[in-house]
Amino acid sequence: MFGSYESAVVEHGWRRVIISIAVITATLLEIIDVTIVNVSLPNIQGNFGVGVDLGAWVVTAYLIANVVVIPLNPWFAARFGRRQYFFTSIVIFTAASLMCGLSGSLGQLVFWRLIQGLGGGGLIATSQAILRDTYGIKEQGKAQGVFAMGVIVGPALGPVIGGWITDNWNWHWIFFINIPIGIIAATLIWNFLRNPSEGRYRRLDWVGLILLCIGLGSMQFVLENGQQYDWYDDARIRWFTLFSVGGLAAFVWWTLRSKIPVVDLRVLRLRQVAAGSILGAVLGVSLYGSIIILPQYLINSLGFTATLSGTTVMIRAAAVLLFTPITAIVTQRGLVDPRLQAAFGFLLLSLSNWMLANITTPLSDFHSLILPLLISGIGLAQIFVPLSVTVIGSVPDKEVPATAAFFNLSRQIGGSVAAAILITLLVRGFTVHQTELAATQTLGRAPTEQYVMAQGGLQNRDAMQRLAVLVESQSAVQSYADTSRWVAVITLGLAPLVLLLRRPRIGMALAE
Repeated sequence: MFGSYESAVVEHGWRRVIISIAVITATLLEIIDVTIVNVSLPNIQGNFGVGVDLGAWVVTAYLIANVVVIPLNPWFAARFGRRQYFFTSIVIFTAASLMCGLSGSLGQLVFWRLIQGLGGGGLIATSQAILRDTYGIKEQGKAQGVFAMGVIVGPALGPVIGGWITDNWNWHWIFFINIPIGIIAATLIWNFLRNPSEGRYRRLDWVGLILLCIGLGSMQFVLENGQQYDWYDDARIRWFTLFSVGGLAAFVWWTLRSKIPVVDLRVLRLRQVAAGSILGAVLGVSLYGSIIILPQYLINSLGFTATLSGTTVMIRAAAVLLFTPITAIVTQRGLVDPRLQAAFGFLLLSLSNWMLANITTPLSDFHSLILPLLISGIGLAQIFVPLSVTVIGSVPDKEVPATAAFFNLSRQIGGSVAAAILITLLVRGFTVHQTELAATQTLGRAPTEQYVMAQGGLQNRDAMQRLAVLVESQSAVQSYADTSRWVAVITLGLAPLVLLLRRPRIGMALAE
């Protein structure tokens, strides 16, 4: 249906290369910034003398602003022009990065992280829409392959860069490094990117905007802080859950009746968009699941430095970089049904997480992690390009901004849900394993008796403390292994959802 259509802003040659570099650089800035801060958060908390609950707002403020802005991207791009909006988002992100690095108090840092999230939210979905139009419908394999480099590699680069800065410099530099990169990206975008259409005046649906902010903002707060506040035993989580459900329900009801909707929910009538949004959430779970848990295991249980932990995670990114171009070629030529490619990728992800669970021990080393992480990277390379081509490449040009927004919002929410669930499973699993292991450590068990006696007997308090530490460390390792198994089971169980999609006509477009 859309196979022969070409956007008016398709580029070729060096202009395409420059625009691709600028767009993917901006995408990397936004995605890396989420994970890079997580690595340095303990240093930030120590510098300001605050606890985990207050320090968490450095991450929460950014994500709340980010998740609220993403669905608004199409409105802003139509109102001000896509080039102007994308350029402004980069400028806001870069300026806020400077102010974050200069912050002298936690309150200042949280405020500027909020502003930074507003700018960052304008980068991801807009980047994907820009690349789709820049390459044209006949080369969607290439377009989404370029985009995949940022979206998949970004989360792995964050811990590497953050770990190196944490080990060698100080937390201020995790923000300062954004400044020169942001300036270069903004300059290239302003001088080379063309608008598919100029901005035109559009009235803003303020009611819809407020309801959206309440609904998504409250939901992100619940997902980020649920475990910390013990979920629904805490009144704050109960109230914000109520605000989230009520706000989103009211937003949908209002928006479907509004003549000037701030978010066009009607685009979800397209099967590719609705199914793609569901699968975007699945991808978020798979993409961020191991990134959340693995570094904690490497640092806390195996004693890796932050730098070595980030380097380990980069093995997966290296596999993504190597295999994504191959996947893009296969997808571009229509040699394999993209849905089957994505399903195969989910199977590989499930396998890799199950393998990780089986080697999650107190004695694992760097080399034992290489094969599972390589398989994970190959799996991700098989998922993102085919899935993006199937979703973004199969809708009319006018629906691309909204489709990209929903697809990326779903991936972001999927990642937040994965983080909330996995951290909860990790914490509660640790308690269960600790109780079970402690109950078995009696002198009636020969290994326990031998260990205690070798350490000086029951009267030696240091021996008993060392035994308690062993129980705690083993409980943590078993809990890490459990979360990897859960990611494997969830990924495998959700893989059949790719059948909700229709096969795109990319291969047919090449023949026309």
